[in-house]
Amino acid sequence: MTDALRAEHIFKHFGEGDTLVRALDDVSLTLEAGHVVALLGPSGAGKSTLVKALGLVSLPDTGKIWLEGELVVDDGRLLGSLTELRKRFLGFVFQRPNLIPFLTAQQNVELACEIGETASPRKRARELLEWLEVGHRAHAMPATMSGGEQQRVAIARALANRPRLVLADEPTAALDKVRGRAVMELFQRVAREQGAAVLVVTHDHRTLDVFDELHEMEDGKLGPARAA
Repeated sequence: MTDALRAEHIFKHFGEGDTLVRALDDVSLTLEAGHVVALLGPSGAGKSTLVKALGLVSLPDTGKIWLEGELVVDDGRLLGSLTELRKRFLGFVFQRPNLIPFLTAQQNVELACEIGETASPRKRARELLEWLEVGHRAHAMPATMSGGEQQRVAIARALANRPRLVLADEPTAALDKVRGRAVMELFQRVAREQGAAVLVVTHDHRTLDVFDELHEMEDGKLGPARAA
């Protein structure tokens, strides 16, 4: 099976001279389709910088990144259209759902389907909301939904284009223990049932049992994978 993502010798620096910060220091990582992986480490370790690099939001200075075997970043240079690469490969979930407040849950996901040029946007959106167990809230406005419901809608939005890689940066930070665990278990389902690789940045050590493997980051360096 082709790896969903492979990154080799990723470096990212900020500043220069005495103020130089090695945010990513020779990071290499492979993510397998169908697996959910936790990225751990203290604040400032480089976790969010790594997610932005892998998601093509902020390209590394040097290093290579492959998505499903296709070389998309070569020594800091993007190969191809950023918009098309994101449509084909990537889904994002953030700390806060950031749903469009004047659109319903269904409309938020439909819009993502349309942007991703997904066939039958309305049908796809409805299927995702049902699969994530918020179909009954399809016509609700974000302000009337709980934090957990909003994050489920945000996950549905991230899955609109059937991504092969889902990147989630502290997706449960604003949720209580019960809702946070429910969201983490959803990422496990996304990996198993949607066949995506899922990388989750988290500080919540109470939910690590849902992950296939764990990586620790510190001072821009990525530790080896270990079992949850």
